[in-house]
Amino acid sequence: MTEHAEDLPVPGPLDALTDVAGIRVGHARVPGEGALSGTTVVLAPDGGAVAAVDVRGGGPGTRETDALDPRNLVQRVDAVVLTGGSAFGLDAASGVMAWLEERGRGVRVGPDPSQVVPVVPAACLFDLGRGGAWRARPDASTGRAAVEAAAASEPGSRVPEGTVGAGTGAVAGAVKGGVGTASVRLPSGTTVAALAVVNAAGSVIDPRTGVLYGEYGAGEPPAHPAPAVHEAARRRLDEIREARERTARGDSAFNTTIAVVATDAALTRAQAQKLAGTAHDGLARAVRPVHLLSDGDTVFTLATGRVPLPPEPVAALNEILAAGADALARAIVKAARAATGVDGPGGTFPSYSELYGGPHAQRGSGSGSGNEAG
Repeated sequence: MTEHAEDLPVPGPLDALTDVAGIRVGHARVPGEGALSGTTVVLAPDGGAVAAVDVRGGGPGTRETDALDPRNLVQRVDAVVLTGGSAFGLDAASGVMAWLEERGRGVRVGPDPSQVVPVVPAACLFDLGRGGAWRARPDASTGRAAVEAAAASEPGSRVPEGTVGAGTGAVAGAVKGGVGTASVRLPSGTTVAALAVVNAAGSVIDPRTGVLYGEYGAGEPPAHPAPAVHEAARRRLDEIREARERTARGDSAFNTTIAVVATDAALTRAQAQKLAGTAHDGLARAVRPVHLLSDGDTVFTLATGRVPLPPEPVAALNEILAAGADALARAIVKAARAATGVDGPGGTFPSYSELYGGPHAQRGSGSGSGNEAG
C-alpha cells in the first residue's frame, strides 16, 4: 500500500537530535598516531531530563544503567555518554561526571549546592585497534572534551555526522559505520529525535540490491543502485573479507549499535523506558541481524518535559513510540551515508558512499587527532 504524503514522518528543521529544544551534542576524537576512536556526549538542559534505557545486545558494555530503572531513586540525568574503546572507553564518563560536578549539576546529596553526585549513564562499542594502536582509546580527557564541545555549541546547532566522536572507529557489517541523527515533528507539536552510533555485527545493506535496509518503508521507494554498481561493490567487499581472513583480523564480530532517543514530551520514567524499548524496532529495521550475543545494542531515552501529554495520553504516546522507531531507523541510514571509509593498519573499511556513490564518496586516513565540536 502506498502511503499518503500527509502520513509520512516530517523531520524537524535540522533533522537532528538537537531539534529537541535544550539538547546539545558534542564529539571528541582520541588524538595520536594509530588512534581511531572517540566519544560523543548528549547534554541535557539545565535541570536534566527524565531518562531510561533498554539494553538488548548479548555483550553490552554500560555504566549507570541500573540507576535508570523506574523503580530506583534517580529521577533525572544531565548527560549520556556514547563512546568507543570497548569497556576501557567507559572511563570517558568520568570526565563528564567531573565537568558536571564543577557546575553543581547532579543528584543533591548534601546541604551545600556543590554537594552533588552526577549520574552519567554510558554505553560503549568495540573499536579496539582499528586505527592500528590497541591502547589508543577514550579516557576521562576525551569525555571532558566531548562535553565541553556540547556545552560550547549553540542551542539548535547542527550535529556533525559520519566518522566523528564515538563513530570514529565504528564499522557497520563490512562497511564503515559512524554517527547519524534524525528527527520527527509530530502534528501535536511534539518532537522525537534519535542519534545513533552504528557499529553493527549485522549488515546495514541488503545484499540482493545494495539498498540500505533502513530505507525500506520510508514512505518512498528506495533508490536502487545500478546492477553494475552493486556487482562492483559486492566484488570489492568480497576482496576485503578474504584479505581480512588471511590476516586473521576478526574483530568485526565484536560490535554494538548504541543510541539516544530524545523527546520534548513530558514522559514519566516508565513511559520513557517504553520509548527506549520500541525504538529498538527501528534498529531492527535498519540492521540485520541485531541483538546478537556479540552485540551490545543499547538505546537510551531523554525526555525534557516541555510539551505536556493530553489528559488521555494513549494515542499521543503511541505516536511518540512510533516516531522513536522511525527516527532511529533513519539515523542509522544517515550514519551509513555520512561515514568516510578508512584504510589503515587496523584494516580496510570502505564507506557505503564510496561503494555506491554519494556526496561522501571518499576515503580517509586510518588515524588522526583533534576534537570535533557538535
